[in-house]
Amino acid sequence: MEIIKDKVFGGERPLYRSHDLRLENVVVTAGESAVKESRDVEATGCRFEGKYPFWCADRFVIRDCLFTEGARAAIWYSRNLAMSSTVVEAPKMFREVDGLELTDVKLPNAAETLWHCKNVKLRNVEANGADYIFMHCQNVEIDNLTLNGNYSFQYCKNVTIRNSVLNTKDAFWNTENVTVIDSVLNGEYLAWYSKRLTLINCQIIETQPLCYAQDLKLRGCRMAPDADLAFEYSEVDAQIEGRVTSVKNPTSGHIVADSIGEIILDQNVKQPANCVIEVRN
Repeated sequence: MEIIKDKVFGGERPLYRSHDLRLENVVVTAGESAVKESRDVEATGCRFEGKYPFWCADRFVIRDCLFTEGARAAIWYSRNLAMSSTVVEAPKMFREVDGLELTDVKLPNAAETLWHCKNVKLRNVEANGADYIFMHCQNVEIDNLTLNGNYSFQYCKNVTIRNSVLNTKDAFWNTENVTVIDSVLNGEYLAWYSKRLTLINCQIIETQPLCYAQDLKLRGCRMAPDADLAFEYSEVDAQIEGRVTSVKNPTSGHIVADSIGEIILDQNVKQPANCVIEVRN
């Protein structure tokens, strides 16, 4: 493997189509596509300042690096990336990536990040400013994600999330086969139009959660006082711990809680309109 240490590169494609290369303490300044079309590349302690450095790359490892804001759209159309202990200040990171592992990564400007990616694993990741993160992703496993940003996980399929805090409105819209375990879900209009969403031991915060959902399951979840008007037009099987402020027009299924403040069943309820709603004895 070739090793390049303590060098500075800039301009257009300075390391284009590199193979079997290790970069140590390298700086890539303003320019474009520094390591495009490369494979079997390792980068340790590097700083990336130019646009699109890792497009169409395969089998690459990034450790202890920094992607500045100028390195926008840094990793697209690539495969088999393992990134750890790295700070990504650049927006629009990770598009059309197949095989992505992020460990101990911070994304302070994560707007429009992780679109159309598949086979993704995250562990100990913090994402801020993360509007529209995780659009159209598939086969995602997450453990310990702190997320601040709206409209997350829309149109995703086959996602498992554990031990996370998600501060995000309009999350999980139009998703399929999502499971969230031991997590906090804070944001209004949670998971509208979702299919086969399962929430286990989660805390649900903010208004009008879990509406228009199909095959929705809750086990051991708690709902904050502001999580009102829940389950409108949903097919739901919910076993809730504690109190629910209000339930509105669920379509079918079974809801049980320790107490329910208000049950709204009006002329707008959709057929079959046979949801069983009850309080535990």
